[in-house]
Amino acid sequence: MVDEIPAYSINDQLRGLVEQLSAYIETYHGGEVEFIDFDGKIVTVKLGGACLGCPLSPVTVKGWVEGTVKQFFPEVEGVKAIE
Repeated sequence: MVDEIPAYSINDQLRGLVEQLSAYIETYHGGEVEFIDFDGKIVTVKLGGACLGCPLSPVTVKGWVEGTVKQFFPEVEGVKAIE
């Protein structure tokens, strides 16, 4: 009997990646990032914790979250944060 590897949707995979990033951000910076949606081009996230109101939050979204997501999912065009 061959064990089948479960197939995860791209949304599930992106959610998992964002959750891993959030765990790091929460541990070392007190903030968090939550996966909201992926429309086929843009990943939408929501920042929380210490990221709210932080002047560096755009850098976190574009430089860190988007950069990491694009490494693993080159088909993603960008990441945007919502309030």
